[in-house]
Amino acid sequence: MESKLLQKERLTVIEATNKTVMHSYPGMVALITVSHQDQINIMAAGWHTYISYEPPIYGVAIGRERHTYQLMKDAGSFAVNFVPFEKAEWIQQAGVYSGANVDKYQSADIGFIKGSATNSPILKDAYVAYECETIDINTYGDHDWFAAKIILFYRDHDKFLENGLPNFEELAIPLYIGRSLYTKVDKDSKIISLKIEEH
Repeated sequence: MESKLLQKERLTVIEATNKTVMHSYPGMVALITVSHQDQINIMAAGWHTYISYEPPIYGVAIGRERHTYQLMKDAGSFAVNFVPFEKAEWIQQAGVYSGANVDKYQSADIGFIKGSATNSPILKDAYVAYECETIDINTYGDHDWFAAKIILFYRDHDKFLENGLPNFEELAIPLYIGRSLYTKVDKDSKIISLKIEEH
């Protein structure tokens, strides 16, 4: 005879709710960097993705109240940077502090070079970075979606295997869980292969 606990578990189902359920994490957070005239800034962006492989187009959602927002609009370009787990504190600081009040590069001791294509800052500790030229901006609710063509790629080759997958002997990737919490994917993570033949 089943226990009452098992019976209760079998009756539990997903329920509809009128409250917003925001569930896009755990996920990778990109550090968006921008340079315009004499200003540079960096911000953390959780909502971003590849849109097209050929040509390579990337998109990122930016809140219009963000200091970075107007800089990106005026510059017409930006960079997308991904940093290893040991630099997760940069992600947190870049997401909490405003560039209108704090020089986030200086306060967190973030080193960068000027991108050769757009002048956008490329973080020295990034394992992947993209220089992007904005091709379209659309408003969706409380964010604007910046779609941009990737015009130059950066990669730390030691952090990747020959097949293009991350080399987890050399790299731990930070994942943002929410509420200032992070975890990581590394050599100790459980990874399974699920190859399915096409029909």
